[in-house]
Amino acid sequence: IHASHQLRRAESRIQKENPMSSSLHRGSPNNYHCFLPLISSTLSLFPPFVFTSAQKPARPGPQTNEYADAQLQEIVKKLRERANVYKEKLNDPVISSPEASPPTCKYEKKEEKKEEAEAKPEEDHYCDMLCCKFKKPPLKKYMEYMKLPDTIDSYTDRRYVAWLMLVTIAYNWNCWFIPLRYVFPYQTPSNTIYWFAIDVICDICYLCDLIIFQPRVRFIKGGDIIVSIRSGTSMMFPFDILYFFFGFNPALRANRMLKHNTFFEFNDRLEAIMEKAYIYRVIRTTGYLLFILHINACLYYWASDYEGIGSTRWVYDGEGNMYLRCYYWAVRSLITIGGLAEPQTLFEIIFQLLNYFMGVFVFSSLIGQMRDVIGAATAGQNYFRSCVDNTVSYMNTYSIPKLVQNRVRMWYEYTWDSQGMLDESELLEQMPTKMHLAVAIDVNFSIVNKVDLFKGCDTQMIYDMLLRLKSIVYLPGDFVCKKYCSGK
Repeated sequence: IHASHQLRRAESRIQKENPMSSSLHRGSPNNYHCFLPLISSTLSLFPPFVFTSAQKPARPGPQTNEYADAQLQEIVKKLRERANVYKEKLNDPVISSPEASPPTCKYEKKEEKKEEAEAKPEEDHYCDMLCCKFKKPPLKKYMEYMKLPDTIDSYTDRRYVAWLMLVTIAYNWNCWFIPLRYVFPYQTPSNTIYWFAIDVICDICYLCDLIIFQPRVRFIKGGDIIVSIRSGTSMMFPFDILYFFFGFNPALRANRMLKHNTFFEFNDRLEAIMEKAYIYRVIRTTGYLLFILHINACLYYWASDYEGIGSTRWVYDGEGNMYLRCYYWAVRSLITIGGLAEPQTLFEIIFQLLNYFMGVFVFSSLIGQMRDVIGAATAGQNYFRSCVDNTVSYMNTYSIPKLVQNRVRMWYEYTWDSQGMLDESELLEQMPTKMHLAVAIDVNFSIVNKVDLFKGCDTQMIYDMLLRLKSIVYLPGDFVCKKYCSGK
């Protein structure tokens, strides 16, 4: 820049001294080369530092750690991905449970691959039988469905409930037929092989339950989920080996009747998944009564055999079907109907007294249990009827008009038919806040989402609002609110 200013000054000085040069310069631009010696002589007057002084010395740049830089870039990348996921979650419809976490990118890629695999057309599998072809699902689907998980949730897994039912059938077989085969002469050398085969099947069910299913069942202890083998190996002790010394005696299988924990667990799980559990409770209580009568019939035949068949009027006389005759005697004796033959010997008197005492206790217990089952099944209906009766009595006391009484009765009937209860908030208040919120979302979110006022609102605000909603039933013609008035 300094050199250009000097050149301009030199040019103006030359023009003052020789005005002809300016005319030549204006008229003929080709004559400009005559000034080149003067320009070169002028440039030689400036030292070289004039041209280099404009350049600033380069400073050494800061040294960076490549590993730290790579880690920071990776963190920034993950934060951006997380922000995008949360943005998508806010735009999407709200999921049912508030506890769900957004999936990661790897999980989304796996889901996309699964969807692509499912979208591919499946090959048809056919089975040739006789002259026809039958379509059947591939073996891979069977294997995937039958594959057991690493852990089993006994409260939600329906396959575990089905397995418990199979083990319960085996348990009931042992409880009913071991005393029958030991007392009554129904097990003979000709049919021993059939009884032994069924016993082996029951033992296989017990063994599979002990080795395969029970180690996978998880339960909660002290707030932690624990998976461990439960106790119950005593019923699988192989007393059957003693068959070689004492013969095929069913009494050696008495330890198979100790697997009562599985029976009660099956009852609890089945009642939890049934809509009307009281029906099963009535059936189970009836089964208890029939089993006690069965044991009493076996004891009566054993006492008759001990005294001698047909030896007295009290014992079994050996005519007709032995089991049905003994069962009939057990019913009349245990329920204390009466009309039986009087015992003759001391053994018969003691046996009959014990039978009467046990019958009074067992029968009264079963009657009380049946009353509780039926009372629990109709508790809600009884509460509804008592509320209606109390309300009607109150309205009659204060001479409420019949029109209002009819509307009150209609409100009770409609509320009970639609909800099955009068106030559902009483049921939800017993739950924790998270469970209460999950139920409120499933029940009320579809209704709130249709209101234009709440569209685009924050999800947490909608959650808080759902916790404060209360269901109120109005009849046609009832005044709810007035337009342009503030809500209360």
